[in-house]
Amino acid sequence: MILLIQCSDSVGLVAKISNALASHAVNITSMREHVDQQENRFFIRVVTEDAVDANTLQQELANVLPPDADILIDPSPIKNIVVLVTKEYHCLGDILIRNHFKTLGASVQAVIGNHDVLADICSRFDIPFHHITHEEKSKEVFEQQVQEKLQHYNPDYIVLAKFMRILSPAFIETHGMRIINIHHSFLPAFVGANPYKQAYERGVKLIGATAHFVTNQLDEGPIIAQQIIPVTHSFNTKDMVRSGKEIETAVLAKALQLVFEDRVFVYKNKTVVFE
Repeated sequence: MILLIQCSDSVGLVAKISNALASHAVNITSMREHVDQQENRFFIRVVTEDAVDANTLQQELANVLPPDADILIDPSPIKNIVVLVTKEYHCLGDILIRNHFKTLGASVQAVIGNHDVLADICSRFDIPFHHITHEEKSKEVFEQQVQEKLQHYNPDYIVLAKFMRILSPAFIETHGMRIINIHHSFLPAFVGANPYKQAYERGVKLIGATAHFVTNQLDEGPIIAQQIIPVTHSFNTKDMVRSGKEIETAVLAKALQLVFEDRVFVYKNKTVVFE
């Protein structure tokens, strides 16, 4: 069983949680906690050997924890996801391979693309591909058509694997903190389009990638994972793009693993990640 709690910090929270679990004679195999002192916020992730009736434990914990406690017990072990793409294959290809060999920690229900370039690779892995073009239609119509497909699959998470479209606030609000994006930059540097061109023109010596939850502020959502690699003066923009694709794939894979294993807490615009 996995138990996730975040709430206002106060004395004795760990003891109260441990006692509640001990009353059910379950063995704790892992306990990770963190206190954000500036926000006076407590976070804990507990793994036990045995399961407990979720409703009973939920009520017991609610009785002893602060009123603002957010308690999640035994989230779904396998998340269902839908992947949104445009033309670039590297992140999608990695997701499909992991999904095929059951190492993704989730189940890919479908792929939606605003171009049909990646339909073939999806067919090779027997994953439904839906082509919904954005051309010659309004943003509202395009997003409504995407929403209709998403409603059919009802995914736990939506993964933007190089989906080069800016989503509207209405679309984002519908799905809350369940949209994960990979941005080809070490945010907050080089927000928006053409970050490798921006990086080249700035003469940076490091480039990176950032996986984050999507919010209404472009590329400013809570960060899940980041990595960087060195570059030199000999790199042109194409060299940076080629190297960047490798790190984008790695960062997205890491972020998805953390999210699918329920290791990520979101509070305001930050995350607490128990690796």
